[in-house]
Amino acid sequence: MDYQYEKEAIAEGFTTVCGIDEAGRGPLCGPVCAAAVILPLDCEIEGINDSKKLSEKKREAIFEVIKEKAIAYSVCMVDAKTIDEINILQATFKAMRGAYEGLGVKCDIALIDGNQKPGLPCEQRTLIKGDAKSISVAAASILAKVSRDRYMAEADKKHPEYQFAKHKGYGTKLHYEMIAEYGICEEHRRTFLKKILGE
Repeated sequence: MDYQYEKEAIAEGFTTVCGIDEAGRGPLCGPVCAAAVILPLDCEIEGINDSKKLSEKKREAIFEVIKEKAIAYSVCMVDAKTIDEINILQATFKAMRGAYEGLGVKCDIALIDGNQKPGLPCEQRTLIKGDAKSISVAAASILAKVSRDRYMAEADKKHPEYQFAKHKGYGTKLHYEMIAEYGICEEHRRTFLKKILGE
């Protein structure tokens, strides 16, 4: 993976390129989390890849390197209550806009993982499987994933009965068993559990 897409944008006359990705669209609980990252174009980060292809230990290590080497980075989370109110797609867009705005650096083009634009005040380019094509997007995917996993680890301390640290809120057999036993808490997305809740 290299800076092909970033360099193409610079060659077109753009000055600052950020990568944006999210984590946590699919889980039954917890926030959806987005990250935006601007990396120097000569920056090498060993082992960087789509966060889903890395072990937790590797993601944690690279997370720290990205924060150290990035020109700017930002993470934004949108909670379960808001997901229920505006739906997961709009919540994802909201998180992406929040991450972009949090950069604190003027950025004139964003490379976004996926095929939908979140409505940023700059040039937006979508990249399907962008986290496997663009280093900036891969860096954003790692920041988003690690930040969300850490959030779920904290939620686990508050609600140990659900074992959030193990499944991170995804719909595993264990998680469904815990919901059946204990019901739901404020971290759960009611709109994702309509059948169980009879709503």
